[in-house]
Amino acid sequence: MLTERSTVPCSACSFSPERQRCCNYESQVKIFYEAGDRGVWALGSDLILKDRGPSCPTDENANIRFVKKNTTIPVPTVIAHHQESDGHALTVMNRVPGESLSEAWSKLTDNQKENIAKQTAKYLLQLRSLQSDRVEGVDGRPVYDGWLYKEKGRHNAPCPPMMSDDEVWNGLAVHLDPAVPESARRQLRRYMPPTQPFTFTHNDLTHVNIMVQSGEVVAILDWERAGFFPVWWEYVCTMATHAGKEDFEWNKLLRKHMPEMDDAHDFFLYYYHLCIDLESDAAKTFIAMSEEYDSEKDESEEDESKEIGS
Repeated sequence: MLTERSTVPCSACSFSPERQRCCNYESQVKIFYEAGDRGVWALGSDLILKDRGPSCPTDENANIRFVKKNTTIPVPTVIAHHQESDGHALTVMNRVPGESLSEAWSKLTDNQKENIAKQTAKYLLQLRSLQSDRVEGVDGRPVYDGWLYKEKGRHNAPCPPMMSDDEVWNGLAVHLDPAVPESARRQLRRYMPPTQPFTFTHNDLTHVNIMVQSGEVVAILDWERAGFFPVWWEYVCTMATHAGKEDFEWNKLLRKHMPEMDDAHDFFLYYYHLCIDLESDAAKTFIAMSEEYDSEKDESEEDESKEIGS
């Protein structure tokens, strides 16, 4: 953005004060969102351009087209898409009417919030029938998820195609605090629910990505992280939000209207705390419970051994 005091060209568009003084041109191309190595530009009033860097080269274009073809979930319409050889992607879409749920939240009634959560959960049910035999993206592309797969010294490494519970567990276990005892690791593995069928998942249902108008959902945005994940992945992703109090409230309300997954809830609750805070009550409770389980198991095996020997 140029100001009267600008002395250098804009880093985003290269327009300079000198060039501006030589014409009456006023651009209708405005950047309105930026994060990491991506930006979103308004192209007039009806179009947007998503300019995404190569650090996480998932193909939102393919994901949106897949969702539009196989569901009635309201998503933006892709008008044009181009990808550079380095993975940098440019996507032109229609601009969805309304405002993001994050902008609307404080103005909505409790009934409207409830209705939006119900609508979103109902749309998500349509994704349940879209399944794969492995963790992957549309058309066999890799997915990028830091929880499921991590490479030392590399940010946003492509996740290999995982086909079993053990492969998913091995990916998740990397994030556990090194101080987590083996008894707790074994118990947590037993707690992990079956991962199959791997189900198409949005994977980023923050309130920024839900567009609303007059208390109704008009679109679900940002499908770049979508792909086929463990059947319970969408549910547990609502438990790991870091976008503030209102997003926490939104995810809790959304989870209320999703199919119940108590086993996945308990597993991820303990897993999350064993990753980030061993001093939390949840982590301490689980570690103590695991040690007690191992102790009782040892006693039981010892008793069985005595009975066999007598």
